[in-house]
Amino acid sequence: MFKYRIDSQLELKLLEPGDAGELFRLTDDNRAYLREWMPWIDMTQTEEDSRGFIESARHKWAKGEGITAGILAEGKLCGVIDHHSLNWMNRKAAIGYWLAASAQGRGIMTRACRAMIDYAFVELKLHRVEIMAGTGNTKSRAIPERLGFTLEGVARGAQKLYDHYIDLAVYSLLADEWNAQSPDDSR
Repeated sequence: MFKYRIDSQLELKLLEPGDAGELFRLTDDNRAYLREWMPWIDMTQTEEDSRGFIESARHKWAKGEGITAGILAEGKLCGVIDHHSLNWMNRKAAIGYWLAASAQGRGIMTRACRAMIDYAFVELKLHRVEIMAGTGNTKSRAIPERLGFTLEGVARGAQKLYDHYIDLAVYSLLADEWNAQSPDDSR
């Protein structure tokens, strides 16, 4: 079971089937907010949809294909973060995330990403971590920029968002770059 304490208020934990109700309520309460950038929101209509997502994520975890964790602030679920597109041959993964609107502006996602980056480089011994965000999603883009990622470019029309395609800013960070940062730089 994956559980990662970040600090006294924040931890990451592998989602369990029993979390489906809480995850669905959080998703549903933030539906309009999340819909602006999250293409999956319309496919999440019931608690069973959230349970299916959790079961799929746990299956990937068991097979070593990625980690999907709930972000808990003071014991309450406030978002989700994951390592996806885990590629063992090339020792790389991508990080994806979302956070409830009410949890924004407190550094929660930056701290959660920092923990997932540390986990990727220290525990999984990966070489590269990527983050992609819609070019217009300034809040999401601020996180890799704050954490010392390099903007590699823009993947044009790379993600279908309901009835149109959006461009994605592609960021990367290599293990040696992360290890060279002093804790005061971004950690």
